[in-house]
Amino acid sequence: MTLQQPDPNAQHPLLVTTQWLAEHLDDPGLVLIDAGEAVAYRRGHIERAVGVPHPYLKGATSPLHVMTASEFETFARGIGVSNDSEVVIYDDNASLYSARVWWVFQRYGHTRARVVDGGLNAWIEEGRPITAAPARPSEGNFTATEHSEVVCNVDELKGLVGGETQIWDARTDGEWEGTNDRGNKRAGHVPGAKHLEWIRLMQGPPERRFRPLDEIRSMLLEAGINPEAVTVTY
Repeated sequence: MTLQQPDPNAQHPLLVTTQWLAEHLDDPGLVLIDAGEAVAYRRGHIERAVGVPHPYLKGATSPLHVMTASEFETFARGIGVSNDSEVVIYDDNASLYSARVWWVFQRYGHTRARVVDGGLNAWIEEGRPITAAPARPSEGNFTATEHSEVVCNVDELKGLVGGETQIWDARTDGEWEGTNDRGNKRAGHVPGAKHLEWIRLMQGPPERRFRPLDEIRSMLLEAGINPEAVTVTY
């Protein structure tokens, strides 16, 4: 198999369509990840898909931060990921979870990862088969390498406030306005941030695919977000 085989019908290279996935499901070297909640995975998932312990891949010692490089390496190897694996990720929550897992792969140096546009919702809507049988992958040999350039920590963010770097608050309206604190000690948003809730970039239900790129670009510009600028999101 040629790694990162392009999907001519996907609207962006980071995405694959459900049709592409159906055609490549048996490709050697493909690791399919169901990034949904564990209980949902047990109810039903796409054949060959492996589950995750939790969609946010939190570290064992911190409820706030993503797992460490060594923890991720162990996790990735356990689900069959090697350095040359083709990783394809989907979820049942409008790509919220799969995008998170995709980002963790980027952080630890595995750039051959893409997201299924529409995820499990589109797959089921199209009448494609699912199974409850868990996958049994062979051990992979992935080696994790920290890529700090895809991360902005709190101290760095403090230094960016009031500067030229664009800050995008992708949370809900209530969180942005401060009427929903989500259990945090304080409510509100980072000074100077622009706001556009992530779910508005998605179509549906039921399929929950990404909106067309030109439509997304227009929405970003309307929210005061420059699609070409260096951006920190939260």
